[in-house]
Amino acid sequence: MHFYSTKDSSKTVGFKDALFQGLAPDGGLYMPKSIPVLNTDSFNSNLTYPELAVGMIHPFTKDDISKSILTDMCESAFDFSVPIIELNENDSVLELFHGPTLAFKDFAARFMARTISYFLENENQELTILVATSGDTGSAVANGFFGIDGIKVIILYPSKRVSPIQEKQLTTLGGNITALEIDGTFDDCQQMVKTAFRDKDLLNHRLLSSANSINVARLLPQSVYYAWAWIQCGKNETVVFSVPSGNFGNLTGGLLANKMGIPVEKFIASTNVNDVFPKYLSSGNVNNQEAVQTLSNAMDVGVPSNLERIQNLFYDDVDQIKVDISSWSFNDEQTKIALRNIIENYNYLVDPHTAVGFLGLEKYRDKTHSTTKGIILSTAHPGKFHDVLEPLVGEKIALPEQLKFAMIKEKAAHYMSNRHSDLKEFLLTT
Repeated sequence: MHFYSTKDSSKTVGFKDALFQGLAPDGGLYMPKSIPVLNTDSFNSNLTYPELAVGMIHPFTKDDISKSILTDMCESAFDFSVPIIELNENDSVLELFHGPTLAFKDFAARFMARTISYFLENENQELTILVATSGDTGSAVANGFFGIDGIKVIILYPSKRVSPIQEKQLTTLGGNITALEIDGTFDDCQQMVKTAFRDKDLLNHRLLSSANSINVARLLPQSVYYAWAWIQCGKNETVVFSVPSGNFGNLTGGLLANKMGIPVEKFIASTNVNDVFPKYLSSGNVNNQEAVQTLSNAMDVGVPSNLERIQNLFYDDVDQIKVDISSWSFNDEQTKIALRNIIENYNYLVDPHTAVGFLGLEKYRDKTHSTTKGIILSTAHPGKFHDVLEPLVGEKIALPEQLKFAMIKEKAAHYMSNRHSDLKEFLLTT
């Protein structure tokens, strides 16, 4: 399988090069040259999760990774449960937070760690992974790559814009993990990473890769749980997915699964007040705007990077995008009300991002009167946002052991401006 840049489809690379480069040299994002449509055996209900993952990922990686090696990777990476919770006859929640850092980012981070480690096994060079995070990506990448020889991870996160637990998770590992607390927004962090990948002088001195969703290797494992959720429904019918959306890598993974054969009536891109995408669907224009801080902080993204991939998948035709995707934005007050309603109606506690997903599905049903099976992607354990949720529910939230452990550790982070020159100096001198 070859991968092309969204800015120039005539230039292609293999999976290994796409993985290590992260961003194409022309600044575009890598996309697969073709998306295979899989046969029904690939979505057999008797498959384990790792077996399903191998079947869906191997067509993209087979030129660089044997099926047996990929099987070992998937069995090691996806060694946790992926339950789907039935709330009522029509609505379900896909819990994606049962990995080690209690967020859906574990799927991609653990897969990437194993693939990169495999390719570096016989290489005599050090790789630096740059990653910008608005919350959960940082901790998942830190955990996934912690202690791997030959790899240094540098995480950029926006100061005072991640939850206290998220900050502790990404700043307390030490070892080969370094956290940079950036004076700015997630968009600033993301721009710093992208600029680093375009700095030829820096690239001549340091081998860089990215673990953000700009890296196509993030999207492949994220496509698998859409197929898993559809299989668990057991009715072989179309479904509706409501996806809490920030940088839109998660949604793009769903679009890949759809093109590989999973029948979907509609994807709902559920956003907070950072609403560039809903406005784009309405107007056809992408307007740059500053990210606004919200309760659902992992979605506090001004302009989503993966919008470029979505446009590419649909040949820049916004009317075609609207056939497959609907999108609405919701503010913090609506999110708080949804959190309370979910507890009252289902005795079920969710994090703020998942609550936005509930609101998106509810809006879709109001607009269309659809009774099609709806699946809300739950992206993080509610305990990661106990400081937000406890005043709303009126009681203490029990924290999982890994969160308790992270909270008692000492934060270690370097404070830095949002200037590329400061990041470059740091990279060249450490």
